[in-house]
Amino acid sequence: MIKNSILILGTIGLFVFAMIGLTILPKVFIEPNVEKANVYVWGRAVEGHKVYVANGCVYCHSQQVRPKGYGADIERGWGRASVATDYKGLSPHQLGTMRTGPDLSNIGVRQPSRDWHLIHLYNPRAVVKESIMPPYPFLFEIVDAEKTQREGLKLPPEYQIPGKKVIPTEEADALVDYLLSLTQRDPIKPQQN
Repeated sequence: MIKNSILILGTIGLFVFAMIGLTILPKVFIEPNVEKANVYVWGRAVEGHKVYVANGCVYCHSQQVRPKGYGADIERGWGRASVATDYKGLSPHQLGTMRTGPDLSNIGVRQPSRDWHLIHLYNPRAVVKESIMPPYPFLFEIVDAEKTQREGLKLPPEYQIPGKKVIPTEEADALVDYLLSLTQRDPIKPQQN
């Protein structure tokens, strides 16, 4: 009987200790010192985030620039070190763990061309010859050039289809909006107490 009481009290004590150590103490001591960034995704970029998640982009691209001393991210020009508030406003957060492709947390600044992103999504090797990224042609429509007034992608000659235009779908446009929204232009602002 006493052994059971000790086991139950020990379990409850461990739970209380963990609760205090993992939730209450960080809230009291760490949160007031967290640096804030004014980065929020809005508009059609929110729909693009859903396309990003649905296509599993996070499996090859991270969205977290490591601080100086923890890798060469900053030296590569990927942006400033990420902070917790960079991920506010979207769920699920797409931090990623793999770096098969480059980090995308500042891609809107590093590559601001909408046309480049669209061509890259349609056929990555059209803009980066050594790219191992798979193409996403299902995000585009291929239509007869004479049957549409819409503007097609400005593909390099070797990737063009004679008599056809490659037109981005709403999903492709939204995904590019999301990618262009991934910027770290705003400096980190200290929290006001």
